[in-house]
Amino acid sequence: MADSVAKKPLEVAAILPHVGVADALSVKKVLPAYEQVAEQLRQLILTGELAPGDRLPVEGELCAIFGVSRSTIREALRVLAARDLVHTARGTTGGTFVSRTDAKKVSQYLETSLGLMSGADAITVAEILEARELVEVPAARLAASRATPEQIEAMREALDREVASMGRGLKFREHRNFHGIVVEAAGNGLLKIMNDPVFKVLQAKFLRPDVESTFWHTVDSEHTAILEFIAQGNGDAAAQAMLDHLFTLRALYQDPET
Repeated sequence: MADSVAKKPLEVAAILPHVGVADALSVKKVLPAYEQVAEQLRQLILTGELAPGDRLPVEGELCAIFGVSRSTIREALRVLAARDLVHTARGTTGGTFVSRTDAKKVSQYLETSLGLMSGADAITVAEILEARELVEVPAARLAASRATPEQIEAMREALDREVASMGRGLKFREHRNFHGIVVEAAGNGLLKIMNDPVFKVLQAKFLRPDVESTFWHTVDSEHTAILEFIAQGNGDAAAQAMLDHLFTLRALYQDPET
């Protein structure tokens, strides 16, 4: 047996004479011990074997389970804590617990990541706008069948404030509020988590400083049409009106490279 294992590299080299043995073997690099521990714990959290609020075994037990040192366990837990997957509580009832996911934190993380990626040219303004359309057009269709009377009224109030507001900052704030309520009215929490960071990055980095007042009048008019279609329960018309509106809004943002 030992001899056959020793001959294996020679056989590979004979089959692939022009490729080094290291290149021919399909292997994965061995990760540092703390990363392997962190990854296994992360998988247990993702699969639900460790649920939000669950308390992890104490440090000594984790050492025995994984067969590693205390320093390795501590480093692994630091990695997970940095990703907001676990947190530590002090006191007699303390310990390390699986964190409960906060939608606001997820949204903030996405906003930061999108901002950095757009600044590094990893994603373009056109791609951000396209992604926004992929979220908000279906959201308008869903809102037409799911919006509550209170949400319809909130849209009307946001639109009234938008029409009455003066100045670029106030105008855009109410514009954003209207879109946020539409997405929320779709009744899908994930759509809101995805859309809020996109909107904020567009506003912070790509909003044109020279938008004329006539443009905002067009925005007001198109918002009115979207609202009425949603209030009527006409999903197809609401989706088409939102698609047309988002096409109009492309002029509101600029590519800093152009």
